[in-house]
Amino acid sequence: LVTLPPWAKSLAARRRRNSPAYKTPVRNPLHRVKSPAQKNNYPYEVMTPMNRYETQLRALRAAFPYTIPIFAGFWFLGLTYGIYMNVSGFSFLYPMLMSLTIFAGSVEFITVNLLLGAFNPFQALFLTLMVNARHLFYGLSMLDKFRGLGWKKVYLIFGMFDESFSINYTAQIPPDVDRGWFMFFVTLLNHFYWFSGSTLGGIFGGLIQFNTEGLDFVMTAMFVVIFLEQWLKDKDHTSALVGLAASAACLVFFGPDDFIIPAMLAILGVLTLLRGTLERKGALA
Repeated sequence: LVTLPPWAKSLAARRRRNSPAYKTPVRNPLHRVKSPAQKNNYPYEVMTPMNRYETQLRALRAAFPYTIPIFAGFWFLGLTYGIYMNVSGFSFLYPMLMSLTIFAGSVEFITVNLLLGAFNPFQALFLTLMVNARHLFYGLSMLDKFRGLGWKKVYLIFGMFDESFSINYTAQIPPDVDRGWFMFFVTLLNHFYWFSGSTLGGIFGGLIQFNTEGLDFVMTAMFVVIFLEQWLKDKDHTSALVGLAASAACLVFFGPDDFIIPAMLAILGVLTLLRGTLERKGALA
């Protein structure tokens, strides 16, 4: 046997430590270590850049079909919103930046009137909280699904809205698709649809010359369509009737300029009191 001198042993050990096979690998979340004894036998796949790219591409392909119906609706609404902003006197930069940073659907339409009205940040904050209060319950429902997703969790919280929540919460993700990347791409695609539609609407709203009289009614029409859709879908119309009655009463008492916030408070209070009854009806249905 040939005995290596100490300096040669040290050099060989250093080369082994620097070898990729001896470096601490990055675990692929799709692979699990079967037993602690396998730790030294390299039991899981190294997430090389190629493997990471394949994981992301697989998740993108799985997420895209779920977002196709949202693409059609978001592009139409986004174009409408961009044109509405242009008709209201804003540059296309406003809908572009607002759709990129706010991403709250109906709040962006409401923001047009807030920007045109008197400066009142507290009213804007309270109105936004009231309109998007349902997102609090979305977040509570997604606590377990968002756990352990790292930096993607921040964007998923920011981009969570009705459509993305419904997909990420109910979708049957294939076992070979990474759950975090699937939800990330669902949110990213929906965000891109809304952003691109709003930007194009803001640009073409200034380039295309046509009679835009009455276009500002689009927000009212949108809410009417949403209300009618919910009315047809739900068998129990108690919540809708409470909303109509509270809004009509506050409109009479507070006038058309100041009735929105009192109406929302009244709706929230009445529905809170009726919560038990509504839940029992829903269970029986």
